[in-house]
Amino acid sequence: MDWIKKDQQYIWHPFTQMKTAGDPLLITKGKGALIFDQNDNEIIDAISSWWVNVHGHANKYIADKIHEQLLCLEHVIFAGFTHKPAIELGERLLAYLPHQSKIFFSDNGSTAVEVALKMALQYFYNLGEERKTIVALESAYHGDTFGAMSAGGDDGFNEPFKSHLFKIERIATPTQGKEKTAVDQLKKIIHENEVACFIFEPLVQGAGGMIMYEPEILDELISICQENNVLCIADEVMTGFYRTGKMFASNYLKNKPDITCLSKGLTGGTLPLSLTTCNEKIYNAFLSEDKMKTFFHGHSFTGNPIGCAASLASLDLFELESTQNNIQRIVNSHQKFAKKIASHPNASHIRQRGTILALNFKTKTETSYFNSIRDQLYHFFLDQGILLRPLGNVVYILPPYCITDKQLSKVYSIIEKALNEIV
Repeated sequence: MDWIKKDQQYIWHPFTQMKTAGDPLLITKGKGALIFDQNDNEIIDAISSWWVNVHGHANKYIADKIHEQLLCLEHVIFAGFTHKPAIELGERLLAYLPHQSKIFFSDNGSTAVEVALKMALQYFYNLGEERKTIVALESAYHGDTFGAMSAGGDDGFNEPFKSHLFKIERIATPTQGKEKTAVDQLKKIIHENEVACFIFEPLVQGAGGMIMYEPEILDELISICQENNVLCIADEVMTGFYRTGKMFASNYLKNKPDITCLSKGLTGGTLPLSLTTCNEKIYNAFLSEDKMKTFFHGHSFTGNPIGCAASLASLDLFELESTQNNIQRIVNSHQKFAKKIASHPNASHIRQRGTILALNFKTKTETSYFNSIRDQLYHFFLDQGILLRPLGNVVYILPPYCITDKQLSKVYSIIEKALNEIV
């Protein structure tokens, strides 16, 4: 049976120009940091399959917990009903987010952001305040639903929908040298508008090119918002679950967000699930005898017990000393590799935060998602048995925490080879 022909007949793949794309690889199994194609060739998944697979593929512990839950309760409507896995997940996860008090379930990162934006806007509506302006960072990416697209940067992805997106005020991403600009812009926007919320990817902007900035400046921006009763939304869909070296990027901050969006690594990369957490102040604004102050939002699979069971299993694994040691091992390895290639003539802007390492391949054109070197690098890495998915000329490593030193070493050596041969 020719599965690739069937794929071409039936499937429309994400972020793919189907007219010009080559044949997709048929993956038949995974184990740890490896995935295997139909010919049993192994590929190191150095990006955790779009940043979700934190503990590695086919993790037996998570699989067993999912199986146990499947035999008990696969799903139940979450309006008017509840179940133990959801309650336990809320209790355990909020212990890592002491500045938050409630969790709201949804399905993926985009909907977690959509929920957050709706929470923030309705918060002020319920209080009787006219606050409709949303502030976001340049080069942001928050997802593909309409609210999330609106909050995202002007990157070309959303061009067909521009006239349908709601207005967003933007400030510079506060990278080195742009801190004052960002502060001044935020103050001006708050002075001239009735601002409801400020949404940001804390410390690392993922799809925008693994752009990194410091906790101190984000603390300052949050402080300005707090002084003006502007709600702060931390989109930790990518940065959560130790990607930045700590459980959440917000753990680096003195000033905490009012709302946090979580997904991707939440279930260990096994099932779609997301959470939007909020503090007591926001939750209380929805408590009323007036039913019109209800948060009218939900999904068919809200609070899915299987997803909750997977998330609880993932938390169990995070709390193992071996997992914490692996995370630190990756951090240390990245630091050594970054120093090794620091003076390479074809590499620039080498940066790291926790288990995320990124660098720019020097090209004649500016850094951009649509840089033509992207496809060349992508196929070069695949031919060498490495799954890396460059963001234009930005190459990054974001591996599962179970990746071995030998596998990491291979990833580093292939990137070096690309620096020497591709540019």
